[in-house]
Amino acid sequence: MSEKKSELKAVQAALAAEHAAVYGYGVVGGRIGDGRRAEARTAYDAHRARRDELQRAVRDLGAEPDAASAAYALPFPVPDSAAAVRLAADLEDRVAGVYSDLVRAATGSRRADAAAALREAAVRAARWRGGSVAFPGLAERAAKPGAPASPQT
Repeated sequence: MSEKKSELKAVQAALAAEHAAVYGYGVVGGRIGDGRRAEARTAYDAHRARRDELQRAVRDLGAEPDAASAAYALPFPVPDSAAAVRLAADLEDRVAGVYSDLVRAATGSRRADAAAALREAAVRAARWRGGSVAFPGLAERAAKPGAPASPQT
């Protein structure tokens, strides 16, 4: 696959993740407690802005941006504020993973923008979760719960 096609595929994947995050934060906003509502709104606005940037990037690459779905399947039920916080962390983890792929596929300023988006998603996930993971966006490298952080000899 050519570099341009690989980059376009990664940009479209990031766009799809942002569409899903915007939808997901709509659910979060409806369930989150008052104490974290402003944080949810800020994240929602950030994902909308990234979505709009990615739509422009797809057009810059000569393609038509994929449209958002009417609805998205949530990874688990979100009946209350605690579940909304877990959903917000999950959304950020998923977005970070897709931006990790875009960092790998892109070059120049698009790569720098993807790295910034990855960092922002990782920071938001850590805030929602109350802690961070070793390799945000790289699930295959994250240590399994209870596994040692360093190799055992």
